[in-house]
Amino acid sequence: MPAFDGYHRRAVPAPDAELTPVGPGTPAGEYLRRFWQPVAFVRELGTPLRARILGEDLVVFRDRSGRNGVLHLHCAHRGTSLEFGIPLERGLRCCYHGWVYDVDGRCLETPGEPRGSRLCERIWQGAYPTHELCGLVFAYLGPPQRRPAFPMYDSYAVDGLRLTPAAKFTLPCHWLQVKDNSMDPVHTAFLHALSSGEQFTAAFGVVPELDWQPTASGMVYIATRRLGDLVWVRVCDFMPPNVHQFTREIEEAGAPKAASRPVIIRWAVPNDDTTTTNFELAQVDPAWGLTNDAVAQPGFGQSGDRPYAERQRHPADFDAQSSQRAVAVHALEHLASTDRGVIMLRKIVREGIQAVARGEDPWGTQWRAGEVVPTFTQDVVLKVPPAATEEDDRTLLRETGRSVIAVNAEGS
Repeated sequence: MPAFDGYHRRAVPAPDAELTPVGPGTPAGEYLRRFWQPVAFVRELGTPLRARILGEDLVVFRDRSGRNGVLHLHCAHRGTSLEFGIPLERGLRCCYHGWVYDVDGRCLETPGEPRGSRLCERIWQGAYPTHELCGLVFAYLGPPQRRPAFPMYDSYAVDGLRLTPAAKFTLPCHWLQVKDNSMDPVHTAFLHALSSGEQFTAAFGVVPELDWQPTASGMVYIATRRLGDLVWVRVCDFMPPNVHQFTREIEEAGAPKAASRPVIIRWAVPNDDTTTTNFELAQVDPAWGLTNDAVAQPGFGQSGDRPYAERQRHPADFDAQSSQRAVAVHALEHLASTDRGVIMLRKIVREGIQAVARGEDPWGTQWRAGEVVPTFTQDVVLKVPPAATEEDDRTLLRETGRSVIAVNAEGS
């Protein structure tokens, strides 16, 4: 094509129809509904919370006996929003006419009806089952007969660390471009160091040797960096459909160090096709002295809370992800070898969507109740002198990274 040919490149193809829509009845929407999805933190439920999840308007509440409920937003009586409801010892009372709904959706009271009326026995409010873990409330929005066990990742219990409710923040873009980022380790060298200024440590500015592997729980990236006689191996997990985890971003890689385990577990939950809310749990060492309020704040550059001018000078994840358009157009991308992880992640998601369309259970829902799901996220720094040539050293780095995963797999 000739130079200055913007006139001939103006057409923007439609987003991928299979991957993009998340509402009820859509291919990706039905896939995502087959998994437990976070909907709110318990700390938010002092009053009922209006939430939009997978294109559905819901109310999340906690009744006075401590049970969590997720109901369709609009009262079955006359449609008033239950975000204005009154939590009772059992259930939620609509503010308008006092009808009461239990956490399973059954109507418990219809005040004002004649004595002996059995109307409430015929009324049900749409409701979804819930599960609470460490102050985070999950809901299952899929077909009741296909509800999977709640997955228990091994990263929920790490020796010496305390699992803690952490941040919640929203991005104005599609969930998949948020999650693509999790398997794109090369961006950590550029976005967080070389092109945007050092946001974590100087070690992140070394462009890593890259590798990706499928695992028992999903897939990992392996980013291996050479720093003199030391090799820093950073591994991060993706667990389908929309979970990933990573370690603290403070590694200096200045001395050999035993493997550390994940500190952040993050879900990217679609509110709808163009809005995504990230929910986080954190593994915190009490010795760090972090308050609960500090843990609940998004990390640097994860949300749009900085002034626009500052974000232009020093962009971070929020800016890189949300500026791809509200929905990234895959047909306009030119994927390279460094995008292998993105390609693998999308393939996992697409195969899951297609499995659900065939009437099957998607991969990632197979865990039994109480089964511990192995994950592989870690930072480890090893003393490994360089090989004789640059190409040999690249091979050595890849082999070192893979050996770390192999050791972790044997111990899981």
